[in-house]
Amino acid sequence: MEKQFLINDFKMGESWRLFKIMGEFVEGIETLHDIGPAVTIFGSARVKPDDPQYKKAEKIASLLAKNNFAVMTGGGGGIMEAANKGAAEAGGVSAGLNIRLPFEQKPNPYANIQVEFKYFFTRKVMFIKYAGAYVVMPGGFGTLDELFEAITLTQTHRIRPLPIIMVGTEYWSGIIEWIKKQLLEEQMISPEDMDIFKVIDEPEAVVRAVSEAMKK
Repeated sequence: MEKQFLINDFKMGESWRLFKIMGEFVEGIETLHDIGPAVTIFGSARVKPDDPQYKKAEKIASLLAKNNFAVMTGGGGGIMEAANKGAAEAGGVSAGLNIRLPFEQKPNPYANIQVEFKYFFTRKVMFIKYAGAYVVMPGGFGTLDELFEAITLTQTHRIRPLPIIMVGTEYWSGIIEWIKKQLLEEQMISPEDMDIFKVIDEPEAVVRAVSEAMKK
């Protein structure tokens, strides 16, 4: 029997699932409506607490909270846990938008606002709608997906311009060189598209860039 994936459920005539999707939008909007100026932090769920990237995410989130920014994450472990922990322990708003997955993703205990999603696309809308900036830590396919969706929506003017900050020159240098060599040189993107994102290393510089951009 062919495996039934979530995206194909509509083929089964289960149009009632549209009400579940609407319900996720309603819950997300009602929960996050008053969150205030917020920054979304993305990154790998596989990073351990003793990893330098975990500690850096925790510090960035702590500094953001001390500067009166709410911190939003995907609600899981690794970088997400670190960011929620940093924000919560600094006395700030720490939101976790968890996604139900068959592996890896379990809600971390540091989010003082929690929303659970079944569908990735409803969760992504919440990140875009309520984030005034994206801070992108090292991560895998999921992190790249969120990063490039934000870049694409900005490039196509589907959302207001927001600072997209990739943290870690060493980690991101390879993909940025590929973008320059393949996409830019072959005119798949415009030169000004390279200005959509920045690469920053130090937590203090990240928070400063977010603060300056969100004051404009």
